[in-house]
Amino acid sequence: MSETKMWGKEEFWGLGFEWDPQWLLSAEQKDLQAKLIALCETTLRANAVESDANYIYPRKNFEALATLGLLSLNVPKELGGLGQNHVCAAMVVETIARYGCPSTAMCYTMHLGAVAAALLRHHDNPLLTDILKRLDKDVLIGTLSYSDPETGSHFWYPISSKAEAHGDGWKVTKKASWTTSGGFAHWYIVQTTSPGFSGDYSDLSCFLVTKDEVKANPSEWDGLGLRGNQSGPIVVENAVLPKEALVGPIGDGAKSNDEVVDPFFLTCSSACWNGISLAVIDIAKRHTTRKTHNDVGMRVADYPTIQDYVGEAIMDTNSCRAFDYQMAQALDSVTNNCDWSIHKDIDALPRSSLLHWLWQVKFEAAKNVAHVVDKMLHATGGTGFRPALQIERYLRDGKAGWVMGPTNEVLRQFVGKAALLGFGSLDYWNKSINERVLNNEIKKMDEAEKRAFAEKLLAELQPAKVA
Repeated sequence: MSETKMWGKEEFWGLGFEWDPQWLLSAEQKDLQAKLIALCETTLRANAVESDANYIYPRKNFEALATLGLLSLNVPKELGGLGQNHVCAAMVVETIARYGCPSTAMCYTMHLGAVAAALLRHHDNPLLTDILKRLDKDVLIGTLSYSDPETGSHFWYPISSKAEAHGDGWKVTKKASWTTSGGFAHWYIVQTTSPGFSGDYSDLSCFLVTKDEVKANPSEWDGLGLRGNQSGPIVVENAVLPKEALVGPIGDGAKSNDEVVDPFFLTCSSACWNGISLAVIDIAKRHTTRKTHNDVGMRVADYPTIQDYVGEAIMDTNSCRAFDYQMAQALDSVTNNCDWSIHKDIDALPRSSLLHWLWQVKFEAAKNVAHVVDKMLHATGGTGFRPALQIERYLRDGKAGWVMGPTNEVLRQFVGKAALLGFGSLDYWNKSINERVLNNEIKKMDEAEKRAFAEKLLAELQPAKVA
């Protein structure tokens, strides 16, 4: 690579472009990347320290990102956006996390997911279109609220939420256990059971809710890492919303989730974890090449053990980056380079077919960052424990990857179960009867237990029979 990576007026002290997949980026995207690295150097990285120390939401960083048009990164140019693709989205999130602020990168990931959900169904919706046109001008931060206090990381199962028709619009209740930017975002895409819900939790709908309808206690946020993202409970209680607040048709929630919410979240959150891995490698390079052990006349970087640590970390991280960018390219390929006009056809859902690949991307990136931050702490020795070096902050931020829903436990079971038993076996909404288990348990019963079980089932049917 001929380009020199700059940090202010000097050459960057971490890994150079020779370790980055620059060939994936267009000239326009490389220019945007350079401007963003410069913005990280002047603004975002210093604010990251402040956010971490004082649990401050990174609004100042969003204001800075808006100056580059990044709040409307994937918004079509005809709506005033940059009209960029999935590869660019991954690059931007990775860059923010690596050179700037991981909390900002995660909040920005949720913003991009909300923008994608709005873009999917904005075509005949003036309310969504108006917001999309004003994202950078008015610094309108969006986020997603899909979690539920009763189902944890099984966020596709909103037991505590509901919506109903109300006059010409809707009345919506949403309780969420984890909402990034909760209380700080200006607009929210929330998922609830659909109006007319009859017990089928696959019948989901999405609604646009504004900040004034959201109750949150952001001052209570207390996290190990990602302290600026203010991810906590929110409540939307019987909010009366206009007709246009419905995002897509009734019952579109599952399609929206599989087509844009999960693809953007998994691609970009993985880029965040990869960015954190790269950030600690950068710090380790700077520290180990400058720190000398005078007793033996060697720099820390001269020890083969340290070289092994860094080499493995680079190779593992670049494997995760390659996987993430490959899938971003695949998303670009099936969407005509992130062309939102294809979704004028409400049944056009090309990204959904790639979802099981994106599960794997997130798992690998989250697993890798947990390993890399530990090893780079080891490489920097006792100095790494000091906040001044910043590795300990990135270490705490990176630990969020594994547990952020879908957790790595959920994802590896999804992949293993789907591979062995077929995708139908995943049974997201707990609707399929496992007859093998049921019959096996019944075999264990004696005659009296079977009779009691049968009587219990008949008693449960009795009210319906009387009716």
